[in-house]
Amino acid sequence: MKSMEQTLMSAVPDMIEWRRHLHRNPELSYQESATAAFVAEKLRSWGLEVRESVGGGHGVIGILQGTADGPTVALRADMDALPIQDEKTAEYASQVPGVMHACGHDAHTAALLTVARTMSSHRDQVGGRVVFLFQPAEETTPGGALPMIEAGVLDGVDVIYGIHLWTPLETGAVSSRPGPFMAAADEFTLTVKGRGGHGGLPHETVDSVYVASQLVVNLQSIVSRSTDPTQPCVVSVGSFHSGTSFNVIAESAALKGTVRTFDSRIRLEVKDRFEEIVRQTCAMYGAEVQIDYRLGYPPVVNHAGEAQRFERAAAGVFGTEQARYSPLIMAGEDFAYYLERIPGCFMFVGAGNKERGIVHPHHHPRFDIDEQAMVNAARLFLAVTEDYMKEHRG
Repeated sequence: MKSMEQTLMSAVPDMIEWRRHLHRNPELSYQESATAAFVAEKLRSWGLEVRESVGGGHGVIGILQGTADGPTVALRADMDALPIQDEKTAEYASQVPGVMHACGHDAHTAALLTVARTMSSHRDQVGGRVVFLFQPAEETTPGGALPMIEAGVLDGVDVIYGIHLWTPLETGAVSSRPGPFMAAADEFTLTVKGRGGHGGLPHETVDSVYVASQLVVNLQSIVSRSTDPTQPCVVSVGSFHSGTSFNVIAESAALKGTVRTFDSRIRLEVKDRFEEIVRQTCAMYGAEVQIDYRLGYPPVVNHAGEAQRFERAAAGVFGTEQARYSPLIMAGEDFAYYLERIPGCFMFVGAGNKERGIVHPHHHPRFDIDEQAMVNAARLFLAVTEDYMKEHRG
């Protein structure tokens, strides 16, 4: 009889095929209908109990009951893609103009499907119940985690684990840490309203481009002069749109960006200081402004005991040197909402490979992963699940 590890390894060709299918056919947040149907069909074919349209969207869960009594473990993967044009030349490059899996969610889905298939073939080795969460809309606030939680996906669940493939980390290595791990991710939109006019007569206008440019500069003083330098904080303007012609001073300008913090007190202090700077800068130049500042995902905070479990399980699978203590990550994740409610751990699995040219950062038009990372992700999911069930059996 095959071991669970042997069954997983025999499924690797299918896992790669699933990932490439999803990569060719990406779907944006809140639009993952075909992806959800693909996932549900696979889960049903392995005899799992399946729920679709969870949380009023495209969430899918599969429930596997082992042959022995024990705890309930939830494993989560996200499914949505990004509004980015795929610039790779790989045969599995996105076939959807302007949409691509530029963060590895296709691989997360394929890896978790492989875990579900593997465990369904070895129910006699599963000492409890496993809930496989396939979540939509991680990339866009308010995100897909909260609606799924409100739909009851964590009811009766004792612990939850999530994995993110990470190209800054080389394939073969894995990392996590106890406590704060990933930042709170807030976002803002600013609409500056000036007075348009002729480019040759600027004194008759209120130049929205100039005012918005001052905002870009002045907002950087929040990090350098308004927050404790020992506390991580990022203020980034990612989008600046204004104007229609070279000789016209634009009536309005729009800025979009993000603020990242870890400390809840500093998070609110930054918001207040941000709004103060924006209003006073615009008033100084005679412009009006609309501020839309949204508190997004909270920080990802791993439970200490489950982070220790990660370290123990990862060292057993990959070796002590490859099970690493992660630095703080300023990216955000709505997995944070799950961890606010039950114990768990979010883990990074290395997916970069310099020798193969897999070096592009997440959200880059040529982003790709080393597909061996999916195997490592699946093995890590199995390892932490098995370790938890052994500790809590009966």
